[in-house]
Amino acid sequence: MNFGLLLADLNVGAFQVEAFLLENWQFYLELVLRVIIALLCGAIVGMERSKRLKEAGVRTHTVVAAASAVLMIISKYAFADIVLSGLSQDKGYDPSRIASQVITGISFLGAGAIFKNGSVIKGLTTAAGIWATCAIGLAIGSGMYIIGVVLTFALLGIQFIMHKIRVGNDKIGSYNITFTVYSSQEFRDALKQKFAEWGAIIEEYSVERRSEGLTTYNYTLKLGKDISDEERNEFFASRSDVVFFNIKCLS
Repeated sequence: MNFGLLLADLNVGAFQVEAFLLENWQFYLELVLRVIIALLCGAIVGMERSKRLKEAGVRTHTVVAAASAVLMIISKYAFADIVLSGLSQDKGYDPSRIASQVITGISFLGAGAIFKNGSVIKGLTTAAGIWATCAIGLAIGSGMYIIGVVLTFALLGIQFIMHKIRVGNDKIGSYNITFTVYSSQEFRDALKQKFAEWGAIIEEYSVERRSEGLTTYNYTLKLGKDISDEERNEFFASRSDVVFFNIKCLS
């Protein structure tokens, strides 16, 4: 249903628009449905990206899709009272100008939350969440309380569910492994076999030759979340040729 045309046909006064929208539950049910459909479509795209181990996964795509739907709803319906009052034509009022500038400004703020550690990119979902929170503020500020609250709980649900049910890239953790060892072909073969057992994806590595036959290795790996800390530590701790090792979780 085109609710913009409905408002125009009813010739609703400018000060009655907000009351009309709040009382018309069919209107809000359709808007909520739009947000949910956008959320599901974003999740489907994100799942495909996540299975290919891309940095932007299910959570990021879902948050962006849902927030974009809410921002489009705000753009279409939040300024109906100003348009119907004629102020936008008679006196040049344009409340949408402020909203568009807020979105742009918050986008720069979200970009500051993204950073790169070696080849590991972090903060994409946080940046998307900041942008989505902007949509919540705009929705509530424009009087579309229900849409703002729906998006709030949708974001909380996305974060909660996706932390419990991990898909694709979300199952993978990034680790930095540094160890010093009396290097030998036997050790290198054992290390290669262990990495294969773990399903490790090597992102970066460096080798530093030291005195007395010692070699320091530094790896940045992606490992499955179901590999326990004990399993990761056991290989290095059980070997007599390993002098030092340190395993640090990056994500």
